[in-house]
Amino acid sequence: MSWPVNQVNYFSSVKAKKRLSTIIILSFLIIGSIVLLFPIWWMLSTSLKSMQEIMQFPPTFFPKEIHWDNYVKTLQSAPFLGYALNTLFITVSVVIANVVMNSFIAYGFSKIYFKGRNALFMIVLSTMMIPGFVTLIPQYVFFSKIGWINTYFPLIIPALFGNAFFIFLLRQYFMTIPNELIEAAKIDGASHFYIWLKLMIPLTKPALATVAIFSFNGAWNDFLGPLLYVNEQYMYTLQIGLAFFKGHVSTEWNYLMAGSLLVLLPVIILFFIFQRYFIEGMNITAGTKG
Repeated sequence: MSWPVNQVNYFSSVKAKKRLSTIIILSFLIIGSIVLLFPIWWMLSTSLKSMQEIMQFPPTFFPKEIHWDNYVKTLQSAPFLGYALNTLFITVSVVIANVVMNSFIAYGFSKIYFKGRNALFMIVLSTMMIPGFVTLIPQYVFFSKIGWINTYFPLIIPALFGNAFFIFLLRQYFMTIPNELIEAAKIDGASHFYIWLKLMIPLTKPALATVAIFSFNGAWNDFLGPLLYVNEQYMYTLQIGLAFFKGHVSTEWNYLMAGSLLVLLPVIILFFIFQRYFIEGMNITAGTKG
């Protein structure tokens, strides 16, 4: 069977358009990837250079001589192991607090009906419009009055009172779970706490993973909080430790970039491990449909 010439031309033109659109999309993706990955490459390249090569002009994109000892000297120049343990303790505590408390609050806003629920939820959302710097001084005064300065309490305890964005994200995810499951559990005599723990938590793992990733990234990279509330050097976090390489006269860029890359590595690894859950968790319609 032979196709008419006009149909052959039509199919060939369609294939050509699809091929052209694919080439254009891939070109944009490749260019975007290069732009996004260039700072990481520059950080890696700088961390392997000597200070003399870093100060050269024009700059070199590839180190002429690789100095792996920059990483060793970075770790030896400050007690980074202790800083890492401090940061890990704060980060794990904040992640657990955010996952548990925000999911519990979101369950109340999504599956427990009470008078004024929607109005109260709108008040919670309105707090997202308040810049963090506005409450910075009142918070510091409050924590100072109760004697929490030079402790980790100001960095951890606020996570126990919920985060408006996390509450919104989890509530929207909980709303996709059929109410029939909740009613069936109530008929069997389950309490709200049991329903939240045994039913809602297993069904919302992607959303909880998203909250955990955001919490980890925020707590791990927090610089202002430890800078304000922590005074003793043995209590410093990694972000404060990196500031040691920035002097008043000069900055040791090779050591700073080496330390920054080491600090960034856990965040990148965590994202790639939980990337699937993160993407699914951001989709608020991905819950169980009835």
